[in-house]
Amino acid sequence: MSTVLPSVTDKPRYVAAMFGRIAPRYDFMNTLMTGGQDSRWRRIVAETLVLGDQAQVLDVGTGTGKLAEAVRRAAPHAQVTGVDFTLPMMRQARHHVRFAGADALKLPFADGQFDAVVSGFVMRNLADVPAGLAEQARVLRPGGQLVVMETTPGPPNLLRPVFRLYFRRLVPLLGQLIAGDESAYTYLPESTLAFLEPDRLAGVLRQAGLVDVRVLRLAFGSVAVTLARKP
Repeated sequence: MSTVLPSVTDKPRYVAAMFGRIAPRYDFMNTLMTGGQDSRWRRIVAETLVLGDQAQVLDVGTGTGKLAEAVRRAAPHAQVTGVDFTLPMMRQARHHVRFAGADALKLPFADGQFDAVVSGFVMRNLADVPAGLAEQARVLRPGGQLVVMETTPGPPNLLRPVFRLYFRRLVPLLGQLIAGDESAYTYLPESTLAFLEPDRLAGVLRQAGLVDVRVLRLAFGSVAVTLARKP
């Protein structure tokens, strides 16, 4: 594992401080790094949800609320709640959905409270991924949908070396020049490269008791949307 990544013990503190620093430029950097594709990816996640009127949707690690907003636009009658433990990120959000401060490993909600739980680019930042997914499954009602969007360690083809070169060389440079934080934009690529391959993440979802697990690859396989249902 890269030496720029924090230990499991230090990870929550490190991640909260890092995202707090980059909050004002976070959305702009995401759009820049993805060539504007990040909004399309969030729309794809939102459109995978099948929701009735007044459905309850939880966005875990909502950050600046972009995914929560995409869900609200796709399902105007749904009640969307976004949670995050980095308050400076949520202060950047538009207040068209409900927001609350919360740790993804200790969600302050009842069992089976939500019809859908979504997350975007969050799971690799958790100190304990299986525990985080188990907690999302806990607050999901039977029959409810869970959708995880996350970057992958790279496309499963000849593009992987190009992907890694871009992430390890260009992204930190952009982070230094535009966000003024090279260390944050060194951590973000390295956390991606160290994260689970999509098939392994799908296996963790199955271990959490979820069914109908499937993976949708985007951006030549550098982003994966993993969908599941609680039986």
